[in-house]
Amino acid sequence: MKLQQVLSITRKAIDDYHMIEAGDNIAIGISGGKDSLTLLYALSGLRRFYPKQFTLQAITVDLGFENLNLNEITKLCQEMDVPYHIVRTDIGKIIFEDRKESNPCSLCAKMRKGALNTAIKEAGCNKIAYAHHKDDVVETMLLSLIYEGRFHSFHPVTYLDRMDLTVIRPLIYMQEADVIGFINKYQVPVVKSPCPADGHTKREYVKELLRQINKETPGVKDRMFTAVQNHLTDWKPII
Repeated sequence: MKLQQVLSITRKAIDDYHMIEAGDNIAIGISGGKDSLTLLYALSGLRRFYPKQFTLQAITVDLGFENLNLNEITKLCQEMDVPYHIVRTDIGKIIFEDRKESNPCSLCAKMRKGALNTAIKEAGCNKIAYAHHKDDVVETMLLSLIYEGRFHSFHPVTYLDRMDLTVIRPLIYMQEADVIGFINKYQVPVVKSPCPADGHTKREYVKELLRQINKETPGVKDRMFTAVQNHLTDWKPII
């Protein structure tokens, strides 16, 4: 997928859900993975011509694993003129060494999000952009159905009243396959997650399950995405 296509899909989501207003200072949560780096390219590109002027800052929460190299991402942010903040933490050590969590993902997510939100407020941002895409919406819905017994997924825009912070998800219309195509075409410097639990989570199980269902019944992911839009009424675009 070409950058222009990424910009077009991203702008449609932003316009449909009124994600950006003039004067917004938007933080991008950068994990180093393909999704967050695609979002960095998209918002950095849109910033040049979007009618509502906004500023960007990129933030990575370093969990403290020794083999995380962020040099290429630092260079990329410099080239894009996006301020880059790296938040150093000991979350990895706390989760895997001190507490020896058997199910580490939930606690890690809470601690990582807490560190990220603190950094966002310190940077003076009023919004945080997460890189969840269309497949993530469907996977989250299936996770909720299978493990919680409810029909639920995240929303394109969420206001966190405790933090006075708005979460936006500009890649909500992008397929994961398109993200992969973009990353490969432009040789984006993806950083592999050093987390020991990476690839061994309930989400990975659901991702593989969904891949198999969609292979046997083509188009099922798109229909599930539509179901999320139809059943979560406040999820729909404002017309």
